[in-house]
Amino acid sequence: MQLHMHSHHYARRVPVWRAAVIGGCVAGAVFLVIQVVAAAIIGHDAWAPLRMIAAIYFGDDALAPSITVEVGTLLAALGVHFALSIVFALILAVIIACFSLDSSVGMASVAGGVFGALLYVVNYYGMTQLFPWFADARGWVSALDHIVFGLIVSDAYMRLERPARSGAA
Repeated sequence: MQLHMHSHHYARRVPVWRAAVIGGCVAGAVFLVIQVVAAAIIGHDAWAPLRMIAAIYFGDDALAPSITVEVGTLLAALGVHFALSIVFALILAVIIACFSLDSSVGMASVAGGVFGALLYVVNYYGMTQLFPWFADARGWVSALDHIVFGLIVSDAYMRLERPARSGAA
């Protein structure tokens, strides 16, 4: 009996990009709603999360509190936020596909939740070197919101990826 070192063939899996982009947009929208509503419930300025995001593009001048949000600030916040949401969803899709974490909903959910938690640490501790105002948003609401983001991306990806793969086969 001979053992062959190359008897296992591993197919390189490519993510379903469309599923990741849609998942990122859906999760990004939910994330923003949670941030704005949570800020309002806590008694903070509901527009503060949007100004913090816009400040990534405009600089810290965008952080100045105001009664209304200027259209330019809102558009910059939405553009930056959804671009980042899509990039993060694409990264998670690559991880899910490369490690076959879509073998079950539970596995994908764990991957999404862990990814969201790590994303929180990167965003609110690592990126504060470049964007120090995000340190003000550290806390359980933002941490939980990032975990929810990861769960929604992984769930949406799972729901959209399977039909796309079976249709392509």
